[in-house]
Amino acid sequence: MKIVFHKKFHEVYTYDPASAEGRMMSITKALEGLYEFIEPLPANDEDILLVHSKPHLRYVSHDKRIYDMAILAAGAAIESAKLAFNGTPAFALIRPPGHHASPESCWGFCYFNNIAIAIKRLIADEKIKKAFIVDFDLHYGDGTANTFAGSRDVEYFHPKGYFRTDFIENIQKKLSTKDKYDILGVSAGFDRHEDDWGGMLTTEDYQTIGKMLKDFSLSNCNNRRFAVLEGGYNHNVLGINVRSFLEGFKE
Repeated sequence: MKIVFHKKFHEVYTYDPASAEGRMMSITKALEGLYEFIEPLPANDEDILLVHSKPHLRYVSHDKRIYDMAILAAGAAIESAKLAFNGTPAFALIRPPGHHASPESCWGFCYFNNIAIAIKRLIADEKIKKAFIVDFDLHYGDGTANTFAGSRDVEYFHPKGYFRTDFIENIQKKLSTKDKYDILGVSAGFDRHEDDWGGMLTTEDYQTIGKMLKDFSLSNCNNRRFAVLEGGYNHNVLGINVRSFLEGFKE
C-alpha cells in the first residue's frame, strides 16, 4: 500500500471544511511510519479535459490558489490509479475532494472530479476498459454519476442505509456480483462516522468496508484497487478512521 500525498495539501486554499487547517495533519499523523508516502505531480489540462469542459477548466483556473491545489489533487488520483493498475494498492490523500464536480459544474467543496479523471486517464491510455467505482461518502457523488451516466465502461455505486448494519449489508450485497472489472476505484469519505456529520459508522466499520473492497478487488478486479479521499470533517477521529479503512484495504 502506497500513500500518494504532497505537503502542499496541508495548505489552506479557501474557506470551507475540506480546506480547514489541521485536516490533513490529523491523517498524516495517524499514518506516519506505517506506509510509504509518494509525492505526485499536478495533472495537466489534457487530463482535466478528459472529464471537464474547457469553460469549467477556465472557471476554476480564475482562482490560482484553488486551481493549483485542484490539479495537484487530480494528479495524485492519477498516480494512485497507475500504481493500482501496476499491482500496488494506493490511497490518494488529497484535497480538495472531487465527487461533486460534474463535467461543467461543481459544488460541495469540489472543483475537479479526481476519481473520474484518474479512471478516464487509464481508459484513454488503453490500460483498462472497464472500471467499478464505490463511493461510501455520506453524500451522493452526483459529479461522478453525471460523468459516467449511460456509460457501459464505468459503473458508479453509492450505498444507502438508515442504520450502520443496513449500510454495510448493502455494500456486501452489491459486491457479491460476479461481474468482472479491470480496476476498483473508491471514493473514500469519512463523514458518515458516528462522531462526524452522518452519525452512523464506527471506526471499526471502516476496516470492515476496506476488507470487503479488498476482497472484491481480488476476486473481480485483478487485485487492482485504489482510493481517493473525499469527505470527513471531525479532525479528532478522521485520522483513525482513515487508518482503520487502510488496514482493511491494504495487501
